[in-house]
Amino acid sequence: MTDTELEWSRGDRAKAAAKLMVGWVALLWLLEVVDVASGHALDGLGITPRTPSELVDVVPAAFIHFGFAHVAANSVPLLVMGFLAALGGLRRFAAVCALIIVADGLGVWLIAPAHSNTAGASGLIFGLFGYLVVTGFVERRPLGVLVGLLVAAVWGTSIVVGLAPTQSGVSWQGHLLGLVAGVATAFAFRRRAARIHAVQG
Repeated sequence: MTDTELEWSRGDRAKAAAKLMVGWVALLWLLEVVDVASGHALDGLGITPRTPSELVDVVPAAFIHFGFAHVAANSVPLLVMGFLAALGGLRRFAAVCALIIVADGLGVWLIAPAHSNTAGASGLIFGLFGYLVVTGFVERRPLGVLVGLLVAAVWGTSIVVGLAPTQSGVSWQGHLLGLVAGVATAFAFRRRAARIHAVQG
């Protein structure tokens, strides 16, 4: 592959990642518009813990928000961190997001306070933060390490604050579980890559 072809492949990857995340964030805003227009009918897609019928909401809950301020708070970090994570490949990114969303949602279902209703993209955001900060180190990629350090510098304080259990109306459980899921996903994908390399070698 020539240098020009390599640059094009990187450029195409960046464009695809950008389009994906702009579309994802636009979908969140559209869903909130529908929610408000329907009298907040979509709020029921949040997760109520330890209710068997609520297991079907584990994935949809990551796309539903409680008001426009909630969506706005999640839009920029999801857009930027999602874009950075998607640069590693859209299939890999889809798998990373799926694992974080499912693990976080199941965890919330198990340990969130009774009678609570948890929804929003923040669990995924905390997961992507953990994934981006750790993956460069576990894969020993200097550029990945640099990206992780930059992400930690920009959002590290907000992440720490979001883990505090003293905040009213904030699911610190969802934040913590998302963060743990993101870190675990970084290691899981690293091990998978090592196995493939060993087989091919």
